[in-house]
Formats: sequence, C-alpha cells, structure tokens
Amino acid sequence: MECQIEVNKSRCPCTYEPCSRKGKCCECIRYHWEHGELPGCLFPPEVERTYDRSLSKFISVYSKKA
Repeated sequence: MECQIEVNKSRCPCTYEPCSRKGKCCECIRYHWEHGELPGCLFPPEVERTYDRSLSKFISVYSKKA
C-alpha cells in the first residue's frame, strides 16, 4: 500500500504546524511511540491543542467517556 500523504494531511487534526511528519502517519506513530506518547489524532481537539500526548492523558480522557 502506498502512503497517500496529501490525503493524510487533509485529514490530520494535529495543530503542530512545523511538524515534518504531518501526513506521514507511520512516521508520526513511530516518533510518538518512541517518546512514550500517542499521536495527536487520537485525542479530542480540545486536548490535542494542549500538546500533551502522554499515555496517562489518553487514559484520563477516555476513561471519563466510558
């Protein structure tokens, strides 16, 4: 499967504009996972804007929605 960077960019909710991985989802996931984080696209918009990509933040957000 070929990466569709432009399609991915159009759907990417990440607000960190200088990101070199925008639209390159596999690189984004790898980068964040290596830093003990998750990519911004897995968070609701109001949380994504805080740039807190931690696993604890993810668990906190989604444990409240259950």
